[in-house]
Amino acid sequence: MPRKETLEKARQDRRKGKSPSTQAGEFVKEEIDKIRSGEHGARSARQAIAIGLSEARRAGVPLRPPRKGRATERSRNSARYAYEAGQGKRKPRRRPRVSRAVTRVLQREPGRAASHVALSRQAKRSARRRGRAAWSSAARKAARTKGAVARSAAARKAARTRSRRRRRRS
Repeated sequence: MPRKETLEKARQDRRKGKSPSTQAGEFVKEEIDKIRSGEHGARSARQAIAIGLSEARRAGVPLRPPRKGRATERSRNSARYAYEAGQGKRKPRRRPRVSRAVTRVLQREPGRAASHVALSRQAKRSARRRGRAAWSSAARKAARTKGAVARSAAARKAARTRSRRRRRRS
């Protein structure tokens, strides 16, 4: 069950005219927070994201299920079910025993699925799958032309610049 603040943030995004995936992002973030706080775990970053998207669909975010060929048949059916439940086209059957079993299984899973490294790796994979570069062209060029030490120094300098600009803004 999503938190009240998450539902409110998603509604706010909807009122602002933001896309369904942006609205769903609130639920994914909540799921990541749950895993990081130790409420439960996940097998992978991908599973953590999938749980968040499912929660979003059930909460009424108009996020369409993936098209054929984009995900497995099982995932697509699950997404369709959640979408229909959220849109009021299907009455979700409450199944306490199944719900408890799922919770118990998730509690046994590791928390590293929500680590920065795991999420970054997943984001890069997704970008590659969509035919986009995971890094900006400037970052790729830097990786080719600089060594590790110079790249690290550049990253520190960028972080310092960002924090300085943030301080100036507030």
